Amino acid sequence: MSAAGATAFQSSLCIASPKPSQEANTILAAKPKSLLHKHPLYSSTHHNLSLQIKEKILCLEIMGIDSGKALSLNPSLHTTSLDSLNSIISFLQSKGIHHKDFPRIFGMCPQILTSDIKTDLNPVFSFLSQDLNVPENNYRKVINKCPRLLTSSVRDQLKPALFYLQRLAFKDLDALAYQDPVLLVSSVEHTLIPKLKFLESMGFSTNEAKCMVLRCPGLFTFSIENNYKPKFEYFKEEMKGKLEELKEFPQYFAFSLEKRIKPRHIEAMKSGVKLPLASMLKSTDEEFKELLRQGGNS
Repeated sequence: MSAAGATAFQSSLCIASPKPSQEANTILAAKPKSLLHKHPLYSSTHHNLSLQIKEKILCLEIMGIDSGKALSLNPSLHTTSLDSLNSIISFLQSKGIHHKDFPRIFGMCPQILTSDIKTDLNPVFSFLSQDLNVPENNYRKVINKCPRLLTSSVRDQLKPALFYLQRLAFKDLDALAYQDPVLLVSSVEHTLIPKLKFLESMGFSTNEAKCMVLRCPGLFTFSIENNYKPKFEYFKEEMKGKLEELKEFPQYFAFSLEKRIKPRHIEAMKSGVKLPLASMLKSTDEEFKELLRQGGNS
């Protein structure tokens, strides 16, 4: 299909309310083999599949969305109408979301495609505006940063998370909206509180743990089993580090244990140089070598 043909078909299929047509069937049949044709809907036992379903799948493919994955993650797409899909797309575009953003947004969260505009999507944009003070021209920036916002309940998820974070002294709404919106879609009960409690179990006081997550909000996103435990064990057993060092540089947990922490620590040990965590981990390879040459004095 030529670029012009694809654009024209996309306009009629994914933006307007389409009517089944022989032309659409011809275009569909001519579409090069892809993951689309491997989907069960295209198997030999589904020759009589309705044109509307075929057009719906093709609509997803034209938008750059893996239709097989989307249908698997959101089975409701099988029964939703093309008109409903078009309404969702038009609504998001009215909020400043660009067509080129759809593959990532819908690819990550295909549930959005079967959302209810009034009860699911509108409240999220109201939350962005009223609770986070995000202007309309910045909706796109926030949603692209965290598409999961559009699948989160304002009442049950977003507002409780914001309330909890503000109690911890997260007062910079811009930072929450534009840098760390993933915190807003994180469960207070199952994610935020357990991560804070685990920091306390390492030996930090409640206030110290709070200060650490304020300095490095990413601490709320790290896995206890795959991040905290192995890195803390290495820090304590191999590096013989002190808690004060982690309190000063909580970003330690953001670095790869195998690719950054261990190699840098081993090199420093071989050179007989003791470096502050920040200098050892944040420096470039050249800066690190220079630090070792200078014995840690920069």
